[in-house]
Amino acid sequence: MKLSKLIPLFTICLLTLTHTVFAEKQAEEAWKKLVRSPRFNKRPAFQFVENNAKLPNVLLYGDSISIAYTDATRDALKGKANLYRLYCNGGDSSSFINKMKTMHTTMKDKNLKGHWDFDWDVIHFNVGLHDLKYMSGKKLDRVNGKQVTSPADYEKNLRAIIAYLKKSAPKAKLIFVTTTPVPEGEAGRIAGDAAKYNQIAMKVLMDHPEIMVNDLYALTKPYHKKWWTKPGNVHFNSAGATAQGKESARVIEQALKKQD
Repeated sequence: MKLSKLIPLFTICLLTLTHTVFAEKQAEEAWKKLVRSPRFNKRPAFQFVENNAKLPNVLLYGDSISIAYTDATRDALKGKANLYRLYCNGGDSSSFINKMKTMHTTMKDKNLKGHWDFDWDVIHFNVGLHDLKYMSGKKLDRVNGKQVTSPADYEKNLRAIIAYLKKSAPKAKLIFVTTTPVPEGEAGRIAGDAAKYNQIAMKVLMDHPEIMVNDLYALTKPYHKKWWTKPGNVHFNSAGATAQGKESARVIEQALKKQD
C-alpha cells in the first residue's frame, strides 16, 4: 500500500483512539466527582471501572461492610464480570432509592462521553446496619438515642426498594445480603438486632422467591471473635472481609448462571 494511502488510515485510527480515551476520561472524571470524598477516591473499591462489553455487569450496594469486601469480590470475579459498587456508603434503607437515582442520573447521562449505556445483570444489595443503630444527635448512643429506622419502617422501606429495583432494572437478578452480626458493647447498636432485622427481610422476601439471598450473617457469625477488628466494633479485619468477598462472588456467579 502506498504511503499516501497509509497516512489517512493512520489518522483515522489515531482520531478513533483519541476519541475513545477522551470519552473514558470524561466518564472517569464524572465518577470521581460523584465519589467526591478524598478518602474514598483513594480506595481501590471506588476505582473507576472501564466497562468490558463482553462481560456481564454487577452492582454492589451496601455500607462500610460491603466497601471492605468489594476488592475481594472484584478479584474473585476478574474476567467474569464488570463489578461496580455504589459511589458512597449505602447508609440506611431510606436513602437507597435517592442514591441509586443520583448515580444513574450522573453516569447514564447521554451528554456524558463514555456514559453507562448498559443494563445491570445482577444487583447485590444490603441495608440494615445503619437502620438498627441508635443516634443521639450525630452520636451513636444505644442508651439514650433514637433508633434510625423502626422495624415497621424497615419493612416498608425494603418493599419500596424491591419495587424500585424491579422497575428500574427489570432484567437484573437481585441478591439480598443479610446484615452482619452486631457485637456486644457496640456504641450505637444492640447485639441481636441484626438477627431481628434479618427476620424482617426474610418476611419481605417470602413474597419474592425469585430474589436470591447471600447470607453473610450466617457466614460471619461463627467467626466473629476472629474477624471483628476489635471488641465492640461492627467492622471486620482483612480475613473477614476477604471471606465475605469470596462468598459474595460465589453467590453472584450462581446468579449469573441463572441469567444465562
